[in-house]
Amino acid sequence: MLLSLSLIGFLALAASIVVRWMLRRVDSLGRIAPFPAISVSLSLALALGCAVPMLVDAWVEHRLEGAASRIAGGPVQVHCQGFGQAYVDAGAELGYVAWGPDGVPERETLLKFEPCGDLRAWLWSTKQSPSLDQVVAVHVLTHETMHMVGITNEAQTECAAVQRDAQMAVALGASPAEAQALALRYWTEVYPRMPEGYVGGCGPGAQYDEAVPTPPW
Repeated sequence: MLLSLSLIGFLALAASIVVRWMLRRVDSLGRIAPFPAISVSLSLALALGCAVPMLVDAWVEHRLEGAASRIAGGPVQVHCQGFGQAYVDAGAELGYVAWGPDGVPERETLLKFEPCGDLRAWLWSTKQSPSLDQVVAVHVLTHETMHMVGITNEAQTECAAVQRDAQMAVALGASPAEAQALALRYWTEVYPRMPEGYVGGCGPGAQYDEAVPTPPW
């Protein structure tokens, strides 16, 4: 929102400078005022500086939404939290899906500012050596996708996501080997440290084992 307002403001400033010049380009003595190229160029450069990150964010959201929709088996919406939203957000969760009045999760998720940044960095990387934060960020997208397909129990959601992290990574552009390594790293380094309520019933032959093709175990 802040970038959008800034973009509009700088474009409006450039337009107002041009209009003012057009109205006053000839003075009372018939002299033509030079075009305010520096002021207009500076305003447009600032507008471009706002537009580029907006375009990058739109591209990232498009990639995340496409991958999540593929894993969900139908269209879902993924939004990345902006800096302004993050500044006033005191929540500790890395992403969330709202529940509808009927208690059914909506097919729309908001990923927090930091995991979206980690996902952006991972998407631009070779994907061969992701940081642990990037591994977690991919999993957060998978976890919220499992909520969007209707799973509400957190332990079941977490286990369903663990079993689909490799699929999500492939959908986001990783090779099968890179994706499997990412999923294994989450399973061995992060999942055991998850809080109570998010773990249990997950593993080969366990309660939430869905026998999907690419589990991390």
